[in-house]
Amino acid sequence: MTKRKTGRKPSVIIIGTGFGGLCMAIQLKRAGYEDFILLEKAHKVGGTWRDNTYPGAACDVQSHFYSYSFEPKHDWSRKFGLQAEILGYMERCVEKYRLAPHIRFRNEVASSVFDQAANQWTVTTTQGTSLVADVVVTATGQLNQPAYPGIDGMDRFKGTLFHSARWDHSYDLSDKTVAVIGTGASAIQFVPEIVKQVKSLSLFQRSAAWVLPKPDRPFKPWEQALFKSVPAWDRLYRSMIYWKNESRALAFTRFSGLLELFARQARKDAHKQVTDPEKLKHIIPDYQIGCKRILISNDWYPAINQPHVDLVTTTIDHVNETGVVTRDGKHHEVDAIILGTGFAASQFLAPMEIKGRDEVTLNEAWSSGAQAYKGISVAAFPNLFMLYGPNTNLAHNSIVYMLESQVRYVMDCLRTLEAYPGSAMDVLPERQSEFAETVQTGLEGSVWASGCSSWYLDKDGRNTINWPGFTFSYRFSTRQVDTTDYQFLNPAKAR
Repeated sequence: MTKRKTGRKPSVIIIGTGFGGLCMAIQLKRAGYEDFILLEKAHKVGGTWRDNTYPGAACDVQSHFYSYSFEPKHDWSRKFGLQAEILGYMERCVEKYRLAPHIRFRNEVASSVFDQAANQWTVTTTQGTSLVADVVVTATGQLNQPAYPGIDGMDRFKGTLFHSARWDHSYDLSDKTVAVIGTGASAIQFVPEIVKQVKSLSLFQRSAAWVLPKPDRPFKPWEQALFKSVPAWDRLYRSMIYWKNESRALAFTRFSGLLELFARQARKDAHKQVTDPEKLKHIIPDYQIGCKRILISNDWYPAINQPHVDLVTTTIDHVNETGVVTRDGKHHEVDAIILGTGFAASQFLAPMEIKGRDEVTLNEAWSSGAQAYKGISVAAFPNLFMLYGPNTNLAHNSIVYMLESQVRYVMDCLRTLEAYPGSAMDVLPERQSEFAETVQTGLEGSVWASGCSSWYLDKDGRNTINWPGFTFSYRFSTRQVDTTDYQFLNPAKAR
């Protein structure tokens, strides 16, 4: 392709204002881009940290590493950040980098269609507004669509019912009989909080989770002062967290036998903290540790051990007007039902319709499973870049690190497009297929392929979620764009 006159920076639409979208916007701002817009379906920024306001909501990655490398926060209150503090950090980033003028709230994207005649994307919101840009960056995350269980009769329930990611703060749980369906990462945080309020709690568990102690505590004032006054120590502390977390990748991907040490710890804690033999029998998982997400908590087992908590492992048959009925015919009458059933993680950009070249939709392109080159580019969807795309999730380290790697790669793509104004980058199908095959081969020997059913797997049993290696290897692979991985398209109107 002949290099044309350079100088015009591509216009960009970013979808989402979570950690990924804000990171992308900040780097655009720092690079001198002004022609960009962030579209946000809600009324404020924050992504998952805006949506998940349930009691006890917190991060399971250490605070100093669950933040941008270029924007350290020295006064984290705890080793593991709480929801409100993380959201506050994100809001301060918006203020510091003057992103507010670029954000359009309450603008949920309905569709994004590529125009081959102009090499541009037309993004349409649910309100019917249409916007045009050279590049679209999706930053919708993997945990933005609550998963509602297909239990018969939920619409007939006369009490209060809500998902943990849509917590009803107007409802007072005090002295209520409550059912919690699900015992995943959200429930493990909110159950110990609400168990102090409710009259009784029926906890419906489909499968037990491996739970390890959370090495959490408040930071002392002198520690916060040291982080602030000695930036080198702050950086060293962050680096130590990184390498400690990174070392666990070996156990998840190659030497899963190492995880048995953690399983012993979990069993020991369970036997120590749960005195009810019937409950104890059901809270130790029967699958290999690490196959599903390992959870961390110091108060989960004590909460389950409470006498007014009933651990129900019989399969739910249906919900009626007054409660939950299990397969054995037992009726659990409750005032409220809280769904701790997680998210539709493998439905990456749902419910948006994305239409690329030759009007192929992303659903059609992914009919055999989601895949993207480096988790970022999808063949036949030129100038569309995904953050937190297929196979870029982690079980051992901070997703913020992965997002920064992806943003750096997208910035290099934008610099490439700046050198070829009006063109569009479309990843070669063979490059995407080779990458996807390499990823799936890497996952074959991982603990996630040990036979359990988890949210890492799509409806066909394919792991479209996790990265099968070290994060530093991913960062190395995304350090810069290799233009031979792409075909560059001139707009049809220029031919």
